[in-house]
Amino acid sequence: MLVAKGIYKSYGDLPILKGIDLSVEKQEVVCIVGASGAGKTTLLQIMGTLDRPDQGSLYLNDTNLLELSGKKLAAFRNKKLGFIFQFHQLLPEFNAIENVILPAILGDVSKAEAMQKGEELLSFLGLKDRLTHKPSQLSGGEQQRVAVARALINSPEVIFADEPSGNLDSKNSRELHELFFKLKEEMGQTFVIVTHNPELANMADKKYEMKDGLIVQ
Repeated sequence: MLVAKGIYKSYGDLPILKGIDLSVEKQEVVCIVGASGAGKTTLLQIMGTLDRPDQGSLYLNDTNLLELSGKKLAAFRNKKLGFIFQFHQLLPEFNAIENVILPAILGDVSKAEAMQKGEELLSFLGLKDRLTHKPSQLSGGEQQRVAVARALINSPEVIFADEPSGNLDSKNSRELHELFFKLKEEMGQTFVIVTHNPELANMADKKYEMKDGLIVQ
């Protein structure tokens, strides 16, 4: 469903990606591993349309993502892609369900419909009693689950996650990893995850190892 071919990216005279070929099937959990500086996050940002390559092609199903720009790209990203970051990026002034529904509201979903789905997602993720809690009132694991619900609110084709358990203790990390596979099985969700966590990487359906801007395994 997601295919990247011949992806090159440099910043100034510094080459970061040197010809990446990568494919993701629907309902797969794909992990990208490698040392810091290997180009993992740059690749993830390009695949998630947050950055553009200097050269290469990128397709999600039949859509050429590199032909989209401006409002079309923003709308596509909002409806088709989800994102989870290491530092959850929740808005501190909003409570849990308000954070979750924000992408839906930006995508012109009615507030009532967004609230209903947001409540369903948070309940599914074990946060039924935390709907009106602000991020400062939640544990690290709970904050990251709110971020997962936010990524799911628009039923995206694929979710991109950058070190999603990097800021969690081992117990919460394990629970988050298990959650990804539960979402894969029960919701048919697809994940592309950059991680340094060997436990998560070894659980994945597919693992790509990067070194010096190339996939080596």
